[in-house]
Order: sequence, then C-alpha cells, then structure tokens
Amino acid sequence: MSYWKKFKKKYMGDRAFYRHYLLLAVPMILQNAITNLVSFLDNIMVGQLGTEQMSGVAIVNQLIFVYNLAIFGAVSAASIFGAQYFGNGDHRGHMHSFRFKLYATLLVSGLTMLLLLTKGSDLISLYLTDTVGNGATDVALQYGKQYLVIMLVGLVPFAVNQAYATNIKETGQTLVPMLASFVAVGTNAVLDYLLIFGVGPFPELGVTGAALATVIARYVEAVIVVFWAHRNREKNRYLEGAYRGFGIPVSELKTILIKGLPLMFNEVLWAAGMTTVTQCYSVRGLDVVAGLNIATTITNLFNIVYIQLGACISIVVGQYLGAGELEKAKDADNKMIVFSVFCCVIMAAIMFLVGGFFPDIYNTTAEIKDLATKFIAVSALIMPFCSFSHASYFTLRSGGKTMVTFLFDSVFTWVVVVPVAFLLAHGTGLGIVSVYFLVQATELIKVVIGYCMVRSNVWVVKMV
Repeated sequence: MSYWKKFKKKYMGDRAFYRHYLLLAVPMILQNAITNLVSFLDNIMVGQLGTEQMSGVAIVNQLIFVYNLAIFGAVSAASIFGAQYFGNGDHRGHMHSFRFKLYATLLVSGLTMLLLLTKGSDLISLYLTDTVGNGATDVALQYGKQYLVIMLVGLVPFAVNQAYATNIKETGQTLVPMLASFVAVGTNAVLDYLLIFGVGPFPELGVTGAALATVIARYVEAVIVVFWAHRNREKNRYLEGAYRGFGIPVSELKTILIKGLPLMFNEVLWAAGMTTVTQCYSVRGLDVVAGLNIATTITNLFNIVYIQLGACISIVVGQYLGAGELEKAKDADNKMIVFSVFCCVIMAAIMFLVGGFFPDIYNTTAEIKDLATKFIAVSALIMPFCSFSHASYFTLRSGGKTMVTFLFDSVFTWVVVVPVAFLLAHGTGLGIVSVYFLVQATELIKVVIGYCMVRSNVWVVKMV
C-alpha cells in the first residue's frame, strides 16, 4: 500500500463520516460565529465612544472571561460522563450529571458575584498602568465599574443556560441551542445599537447600555433553551425526575468529582493564567490594552472553527468510548484532528490576509490600530498550532484523563506561559509585538506534548 493510501485510510474519512461530523459541528460553529460577530459589533459600537470606554469594558470582559471558563469547567466535569451515559443509554445517569451541572454552575455564579462586588474595582485597576500621565486610566476605571455592576445580573441565566444546553448537545441535538443563541445575539445587537447611542425613544446610555443589552440577551437565551427542553421531554429524557428530589448518588458524585475537579480547576486556572498574561502586557500602557482588545475580538471571529471542531471531538469520541467501540473512537479521533487542523490553516490564512482591515473600523488612534494589526498577524501565524493542541486536549478529556489535561493546559500556562510573559514584559526592552509573538510561540511546546499523549492511546477508556 502506498504512503498516500495509508495516510488517507488513517487520517481521512469517507463522505458519511464527514457528514455526521459536520451535522454536529456546523450548528455549533454557526452559533459561536453569530455570538462572536455580535461581540465584534458590540466592541465596535463601544469603541466608537472612545479609547477609555473601550478599555474599561475590555478589562471587565477579561474578568468575565474567567467566570465563563469556570462555568465551562463546571459543566465539562459532568459532560465527560454525560456523553458516555447517553452513548450507553443510561438516562438516569445522564440526569444525575445534569443535576451536578446545575448545582456547580449556580455555586460558581454566587462566588463570582461575591468576589466582583467586593473586589471588582481593585481587579480592574490591575490592568490600568498610566504611562502617559493624562488621567485616562482613572476614566477607564469608572467606565469599567459601571459596566461590571450590570453584567453581574446576567451571571445566573448564563449558568442555567449552560447546564441545559450542554446536556442537550450531548444527545446530539445542537440545533436548538444554536437557534436560541441566534435569537439572543440578535436581541443583543439591536439593543446595543438602541441603548449605546440612544436611538429614537431610547436613552443614550453608553457602556451601561452595552451591559444592559448583554444581560437581557442572556435571559432571552436561557428562557428559550429551558422552555424547549421541558416541552420536549421525549428528546431530553435526562429531565425525567430531574426535579423530583435533589440528590446525586454518592458513588456517581464521587466519580464525577474525582474525574471532574481537575477539569474544573483546569478551566479556572487556565483562564486566570490567560488573564494574568494580559495583565503583563498591560504594563506597557493603555494603548496596548486597547490594541489587544481589538485583536482578540477579531481573532475570536476566526478561531471559532477549530474551537468547535475540537469540542465535537469530545462528543463523538465520548459516545464511541461509552458504547465500548474503542477502535472506532481512535479512528474517528485521528480523522477529526486532521480535519480540524486543515480547516484552521485555511481560516488562519484568511485572517492573515484580511485581519489588518478591521482595526480601521474603530474610533481610536493610529498607534492603537497599528498595534492591533500586528497582534492579529501574530495570532494568525500561531493559530494552526493552537488547533492541534486544542484537539489534543479534547481527545484526552473524552477518555476522562482530566489530571493529564490539567497538567497539559493550566499547569503549562502557569509554569511556562505566565513566567515568559512576565519576564519579557517587565524585564526586557523588547517591543510589545515581539513580546506577544514569543509568548504565543510557547504553543509549539504544547503541540509536541499533545502529539505524544494522543499517540500513546492513554485516553482510550470506557468509564461508564
């Protein structure tokens, strides 16, 4: 057999394989595409108000990002088992994993609200370094505080929505969460325009309007998802008895905690690590914060493909593992990783070519636009490597290797990425773009580690 035929057999699927994969992935990609597009529009509209407003909102969104990842970690801990329970036909076990998600996300939301209400101002100030002496950082702090107080009201509906939506996706029904997201982001976009700029009878609220639009949209999305799930019990059998009692069998709870806690801590620590890296960059001034905000918003538009293709790996592979079809799990994983990286190379090339046009949309200085353009180019160069390490992470997670993913993800971030960012930003005279490139390039180390771990087949485990 020729090399090409061997490669094709191992790493390329047939039409039926890709149809099944894409039917699962495309709704998730579209959902996140619309979400990030509206986030981009929201960012532009806030950016029209001025650099201080944009920076204050961007810093708060960094803090909310840690919360979002904490919620993701809380639901992911149970999702490892949820996909396998569903694949095994164990709807009662699936119900218990849903209960765990609901309790965990509400607990995380409560703790986050307490922290940000008491220490929010101090946390925002960590990202504000006045290198010019014009008082712009004080103005940015005030806008950030206004935005934060309102955003806290939207934490609970976000938590409830994630508990329901992830369980729905584990059953292979990705369309409904996508449609709910479409309605929510449409609501967000319209209200952003009306409330930020004060169109018609609506008051001009600026950053407060942006926060209100986001919170209202989160309630809309949660109501749609929860209502549909309970109206379609035959498709969501995990809801049978979900609210008749509140307990989770000790054996199942213990199993979820043992496997899931490293994953929960991983998401929180990774997000906190990334936020710390951003804080390291911020010591170079408010212009860097604004430039990074623009670049990150653009990058998020392009990286949704590999992020959602990676997330689908855990669902598909998890179902195969739960059904005891271990060879099918390995075969599908190989093909999905290659497909994810291939798609990401295309997206990265497009981003590199057109990314530089986006900063011109913002109402900010030429220096900030130039920084944003360079940050976007660096992100495009590194993106294919991120795709592979991301797919490796979800492969390891699908088999319950949460301690391995903990080391692979958050420990790597704090042991390698954060120190590199701190030393380069604080201890060298390198330009901020060079610092950014070197920090991003640490992803290549993760690629090597991920390749070795996936190839070892340590993740090929049936847990339920």
